[in-house]
Amino acid sequence: MSNTSPTLAQLEQKDAFIRRHVGPGEEEIQQMLSAIDATSLDDLIAQTVPAGIALPEPLKVGEGATEVDALAALKTVAGKNVVNRSFIGMGYYDTHVPNVILRNVLENPGWYTAYTPYQPEIAQGRLEAILNFQQLTIDLTGLELASASLLDEGTAAAEAMTLAKRVSKNKKASSYFIADDVHPQTHDVVATRAEMFGFGIITGPASEAADHDVFGALLQYPSTTGEVSDISDIIAAVQAKKGIVAVAADLMSLVLLKSPGELGADVALGSAQRFGVPMGYGGPHAAFFATRDSYKRSLPGRIIGVSKDTRGRPALRMALQTREQHIRREKANSNICTAQVLLANMASFYAVYHGPKGLKTIAQRIHRLTSILATGLTKKGAALKHSTYFDTLTVLVDNKDAVLNKGYEHGLNLRADLEGAVGVSIDETTTREDIATLFNVILGSDHGLSVEALDADVTTQPASAIPENLLRISDILTHEVFNQYHSETEMLRYIKSLESKDLALNHSMISLGSCTMKLNATAEMIPVTWAEFGQIHPFAPLNQAEGYQEMIAELAEWLINVTGYDNLSMQPNSGAQGEYAGLLAIQRYHESRGEGHRNVCLIPSSAHGTNPASAQMVSLNVVVVKCDNNGNVDLDDLRKKAEEVGDNLSCAMITYPSTHGVYEETIREMCEIVHQYGGQVYMDGANMNAQVGITSPGYIGSDVSHLNLHKTFCIPHGGGGPGMGPIGVKSHLAPFLPNHTVVNIETTGKDCGAVSAAPWGSASILPISYMYIKMMGSAGLRKATEVAILNANYVAKALEGHYNVLYKGQNGRVAHECIIDLRPLKEASGVTEVDIAKRLNDYGFHAPTMSFPVTGTLMIEPTESEAKYELDRFVNAMISIRQEVAKVESGEWDATDNPLHNAPHTLADICDSDWNRSYDRNLAAYPVPEVHRNKFWPSVNRIDDVFGDRNLICSCPSIESYIEG
Repeated sequence: MSNTSPTLAQLEQKDAFIRRHVGPGEEEIQQMLSAIDATSLDDLIAQTVPAGIALPEPLKVGEGATEVDALAALKTVAGKNVVNRSFIGMGYYDTHVPNVILRNVLENPGWYTAYTPYQPEIAQGRLEAILNFQQLTIDLTGLELASASLLDEGTAAAEAMTLAKRVSKNKKASSYFIADDVHPQTHDVVATRAEMFGFGIITGPASEAADHDVFGALLQYPSTTGEVSDISDIIAAVQAKKGIVAVAADLMSLVLLKSPGELGADVALGSAQRFGVPMGYGGPHAAFFATRDSYKRSLPGRIIGVSKDTRGRPALRMALQTREQHIRREKANSNICTAQVLLANMASFYAVYHGPKGLKTIAQRIHRLTSILATGLTKKGAALKHSTYFDTLTVLVDNKDAVLNKGYEHGLNLRADLEGAVGVSIDETTTREDIATLFNVILGSDHGLSVEALDADVTTQPASAIPENLLRISDILTHEVFNQYHSETEMLRYIKSLESKDLALNHSMISLGSCTMKLNATAEMIPVTWAEFGQIHPFAPLNQAEGYQEMIAELAEWLINVTGYDNLSMQPNSGAQGEYAGLLAIQRYHESRGEGHRNVCLIPSSAHGTNPASAQMVSLNVVVVKCDNNGNVDLDDLRKKAEEVGDNLSCAMITYPSTHGVYEETIREMCEIVHQYGGQVYMDGANMNAQVGITSPGYIGSDVSHLNLHKTFCIPHGGGGPGMGPIGVKSHLAPFLPNHTVVNIETTGKDCGAVSAAPWGSASILPISYMYIKMMGSAGLRKATEVAILNANYVAKALEGHYNVLYKGQNGRVAHECIIDLRPLKEASGVTEVDIAKRLNDYGFHAPTMSFPVTGTLMIEPTESEAKYELDRFVNAMISIRQEVAKVESGEWDATDNPLHNAPHTLADICDSDWNRSYDRNLAAYPVPEVHRNKFWPSVNRIDDVFGDRNLICSCPSIESYIEG
């Protein structure tokens, strides 16, 4: 026995986080390698990844740091941000996040690690919270139908424009009107979208909207400068000429103001940020979107609907638009694949917690403070641009810079982009002391005003800053859910009751192919709720956001190294928006070279549905390229289609490794063919988890990619959002990355429009990816990729003999995911892929990706974060299910009276005194011994989707309807 003690370096364990993130320990890794006939991870990678694309040198992102050191370093960086009191407004407000929501939703892995509710039987909790968000939106906007949230106010407004084009009866019109008092960042995003569709944009006073031949119009209510005016006549005039009118509204103001629906609007949209979601330097925030019931087939994004389960009980599921781009592809209404579910849930809980009375108190207090400020300013001779307002004043000043600078000296930020004026927006965090300080800043310290005295003056004034005909008289939030959880005890229990209905990563692995549900480490999540990141306005002066800029720059540098590109834009706040931004850069590049005629995009038949949907958003014509029997892109067909298209070729969109889960040997040749004909290669970043540290899109030959930070780089899915989709580009495309009308981004072209409302997208979640890379370091990032590939091959090998793995690459290996073919089982037994997916719920698992990219299959991605024990548990569940299928196949079990057909099983089933099925209750609920240790009970039985679509209900049903008779 050696007496040698470990060295200090060994005791410091700099690689500790790598061992926490990567599920299998070294002994397990060796066992798994042995099981798949590989001698080492290097040997496995050599067998799996084509040698011609292997990186010649390691990544250069530094050594991994411990959790303690990484958090301390980022805290120092965050400390360089200056957290001033923000009065900038423009759709972004400071807010009080109720602590019960902060701790139990935003900081709770039961909420933030859940996946999009494509398996609704195990997602009823978040579906109810989203339905509450829809009800909140319906109530406050006065319209009939609401979506489950969109990315931000700017992109929601852009979606409103495309909806208007689809449904307007003024078919000959090709122009869209944007009022000149719409938020500038919203105008920017809409104008960018319009340019690519070939729509003309007309901007002018709202009163002139009907003077033009347009298919629709966008109005702001209240205006960006704060005016509250009756726009009902303008709406009617545009509609009389067959135009569709969208109103961008402030959600808090609608508590006191007549709703857009009551004013006649066809669409209402905006941001729910000020309902308890931090500003976070721009996001993530849930946008709301509501429209008329008659336009439901054109509503962008997701809708939650009420259906029923097999026991006849109400059950929630996604309706209508659910991933409709995967069905309609280039004919899709939108490329949206992500909602802002976590943030929509927070906003809905904020409304539930405060209720209608609490919200009215908050809104009235905001308006009262604004009125006090306005009264004091006018008393002292200051001129206001508008006499009506809710929470925003535009103060005309001769010495704008001096006022702004004095504000900075007092720790206040005022709106700075107005000519000859400053803007002041009040929010729920504003105090009496803040109002007094504002008087000092705008009027000077000798103003002699008293907030208390002015409050008394406002109380006795008969006139209101809100016109009487615009005061809301209709009730809001009358549903019982908004009227019964106002104590913290009750709210806590309500949140917990919903969380308990949902399966998330804190319960078991979620092996979704193409979606990479990996560990979202606690150390990565902690900085998100630091005030230094959460309380920064996206348009704060750059010298107040030095910490953000340093963190973003370093993260960008790391991601550039990881991807092999030359530049990067953080602005896109979803993967699909990244696709759009990347294609936009390609088209701008072609136009700069006098080749704007290039308008064809080649897309393999196996591609993600967002690819062709994104292509249509930049007016590209999609030509589909065949795949061969092994799932690879048919190189001959690619060459043939590229030659046929010739000088019209804009680009090709390729996913690597392929959507079929293999490393294609001919990837470099694909890129060369596209480049040969003058096209650009867009590489979809969905499968980057199989590239990091081993190869890279830039090294392979691609020109641009988006990165799903909510997949490969550990930002959690949040039940269906948030996401981030920054794009990396080669140097020739860098001048065509998105810019921003309010905050100029120096690393791109001056005239490039925005794709997102905030300059750096959903900046407050970037610390998650920053922490991940900092703690993993170069070696850890490669190790993660290697183990992701190991885990996938281990699962594929373990399932052989029970299921057919549909596609394999060289040496019979798969990449980081594998597809098992259930079609032969369905043909032999009648058991469907849906039956198997739902039966997995009984075993305590979320189903893998179902019927994508091939109908009748399951695509399994274990990720690197799952230990061998969990992989074996999943494999055993799948083998057990295969044995159950065999009993149906042999006739031992009836085709419908079997646990697969009736899955998932609920407590209501097991406790039913009238159990009349031929199989045992215990088998239904506890099919294998492991389930006894950690049973997850689906809260509803299998849901009837057809009934839900035929009887579309997208608002909250009564509580009584959930009580089983």
